[in-house]
Amino acid sequence: MEFTQDKFARHMQGINGSAIREIFKLLARPGMISFAGGNPSNTALEPDVVSRLAQEALAKHGTALLQYGGTDGFGPLKESAAEFLRGDGVNCEAVDILPVQGGSQAFDLLLKALIDPGDVVLCESPTFLGAIQAMREYNARLVDMPMDGEGVIVEAAEELIRKHHPKMMYVIPTFQNPTGITLSLERRRALAALAAKYGVVIAEDDPYRDLRYSGEPLPPIQSFDEEGWVVYMSSFSKYIAPGLRLGAAAVKNPMLLRKMVIGKQSADVHSPLLNQAVVDAYLRQGLMPGHLKRICGDYRRQLDAMLAGFRYFPDGTTHTVPQGGLFVWAELPEGMDGLAAFHAAVEAGVAFVPGTHFYPDGGHENTLRLNFSMCDIPTIEAGMEKLGRVLTEMKK
Repeated sequence: MEFTQDKFARHMQGINGSAIREIFKLLARPGMISFAGGNPSNTALEPDVVSRLAQEALAKHGTALLQYGGTDGFGPLKESAAEFLRGDGVNCEAVDILPVQGGSQAFDLLLKALIDPGDVVLCESPTFLGAIQAMREYNARLVDMPMDGEGVIVEAAEELIRKHHPKMMYVIPTFQNPTGITLSLERRRALAALAAKYGVVIAEDDPYRDLRYSGEPLPPIQSFDEEGWVVYMSSFSKYIAPGLRLGAAAVKNPMLLRKMVIGKQSADVHSPLLNQAVVDAYLRQGLMPGHLKRICGDYRRQLDAMLAGFRYFPDGTTHTVPQGGLFVWAELPEGMDGLAAFHAAVEAGVAFVPGTHFYPDGGHENTLRLNFSMCDIPTIEAGMEKLGRVLTEMKK
C-alpha cells in the first residue's frame, strides 16, 4: 500500500517546511553569494573560547554535566542569564528563567501550552517565517497586525483584539526579522497595556537586541508588564554560537512557566547541560561585552556596504535602514515579482529570500529580505551589483 498525504496528521498536511531551508540547498553551488540566511558571521564564532570553557566546565562539574538534569535548567545558568537579561531591562530573577533549545523552542513551548486548534494569534505582517510555520503546526489562526516604520500600529492591534479575541500576540520588537524595524518606545508601553487590558499573552521574541550599531537601546515590552502577560524570549545563537542551540525564556507567570516546563519534559527532557555550563561561564567571565563590541563593529561596516549597494537597484526601490540586527528589507517597484527575480538572481550567482514567504497569506511579491552578516564587504559589494543588474534588467 502506498504511503499518501492523508496518512499525516491534519495539522501537518499543509506544512511544506521553511523556504529558507530549501534555499540553503542552492547555496552549495560554487561561487554563490548568499544574502539568504540569518547566520552570524563565521568570524563572530569563537571555537577556541568555547573549547576552553567546555574543558573548564567539565573539570569543575564533572559527570554532573554528562548526566540527566532538571528540565527547568542548570541552576548557575538561570542565575547568570537572569543577570544578563536584567542588563537589557528585562524584569526577571533566576526562578523566572527557562533555558531552552534556542528561542524557537521557547515559542514552541508557549504555543504548546496555550494554543488549541482555531485559536487566534496576532502577528506582525510581515513576520519571521519560522514562527509562521510553528503557529500553523498548532493549527492557530494567524491574523496580521499592520505595521509602519515604528512597528506594530497599536490602534489597529486593539481593533483586531476586540474583533478576534486572540490568545496571543507574536512580536519581534527590535531589529525585526525580516524588516529590521524597531518598535517605538510608546508602542512598547501601549502593547503591554493592551495585553493586561484584554488578557492576551505577548510572545516577545528579541534575539537581535544586543546587535545594535546606532541609536539608543529601548526597554523591552516585558519591562512594562506588571501582571505576567509578556513572555520574553532571548537567544544566545546570534551572540555566541547558533550550534549550541541555547536560549532563555523569562516567564513571570508561574502557572504558565510550569506548563512550559511540562511541555519541555516530553520534548527533550532538558537542554544539554554542557552547553548550558559553557554559556554560563561565558557570561560569568565577562566575555559578552567585548565580544558584542567587536562583532557589532564588523556588522555595522557590512550593513553600510549593503545599504550603499542599493545604488545598483532599479529606480523606485525602497528599503529599510536598520539600527541593528542582521536584515535589510526592500520593496521593488510595483509590478516586479520577487519570486521570478529570485530564480534569475540564483542563475546569476546571488541568493536572497523573496518577501512573500514572510506574509502569512502570501502576496507582496515585490518584496525581498537581504542578510549582510554572512558575507565580507567585497562579497557584499559584488553581490549587490549582481543583484541590482538582474533586477534592473527585469524591470525593462
